[in-house]
Amino acid sequence: MKHLLSIADLSREGIEKIFKKTEELKTQWKKGVVSSPLVGKSLALLFQKPSLRTRVSFEVGVRQLGGQSLYLSPDEVQLGKREAVKDVAKVLSRYVDIIMARVFAHETIVELAKHSGVPVINGLSDKLHPCQVLSDIYTILERRGGLKDLKVAFVGDGNNVANSWLLGASKLGINLSVATPEGYEPDGGVLAQAEEEAKSNGSRVEVIHDPVEAVKGAQVIYTDTWASMGQEEEKEKRERVFPPYQVNQNLLEKAKPDCLVMHCLPAHRGKEITDEVMDGPQSIVFDQAENRMHVQKGILVFLIGGG
Repeated sequence: MKHLLSIADLSREGIEKIFKKTEELKTQWKKGVVSSPLVGKSLALLFQKPSLRTRVSFEVGVRQLGGQSLYLSPDEVQLGKREAVKDVAKVLSRYVDIIMARVFAHETIVELAKHSGVPVINGLSDKLHPCQVLSDIYTILERRGGLKDLKVAFVGDGNNVANSWLLGASKLGINLSVATPEGYEPDGGVLAQAEEEAKSNGSRVEVIHDPVEAVKGAQVIYTDTWASMGQEEEKEKRERVFPPYQVNQNLLEKAKPDCLVMHCLPAHRGKEITDEVMDGPQSIVFDQAENRMHVQKGILVFLIGGG
């Protein structure tokens, strides 16, 4: 049994296998070919945090594969409050074939997996967002045709997406520069793990504080919201700290001429990214949003479909 709590749980070969399956399934989907490798399989969608892309992409994706899903809202389960996390894991394991959970604390997803008898997918935690970054990297691969000699600049908060980018980039030999204000850096343990992994794969990951330096030579600029769900009390402070890290036309012009722009959404237009850039010709924001569904289909088949 395999879980996907972190990109670190996957080998490079495992990621490549997911991407190959994603490409196959997406091609079939575009041609209208029905593929049903998950007939008879059930997916539980367990939410502490609300979502647009995570819920819709998993629900629609598993149905396209012949399976079914069950949405469990925060009020229905009250994970860890109404019922212990380990009890929820043990009960759901008796009913479904796989669990996707979108939670606040990363410890919650770890405990779910520890006590689950079926695979668990991390749909987001405060520490990591593996499905998002796997979809992002697939989108870049699809657009560029390869990852060799690629440099990505992540500009903004050193959050769960930045952490997963460190792990994904280092695993696949991508050069990554994270530019973030002092005090908002990614997780130190994740950074150390990524630095070590990158050495063995011939790439470099770094965390710096100058966004202009970060985007020099970059073929991709990536950003995310300055304040994530659960950080509402910090919003005013963050909006004073982060404006120098806005992805705008001036910053984009410091990167490679053909640089692509990405944002995992939801976007606060006029804050971390301008309309001019997000709606501009170099933006692939909505391509990456679409690919959440395709890559998650690849993940589901990889974990429970024998693919």
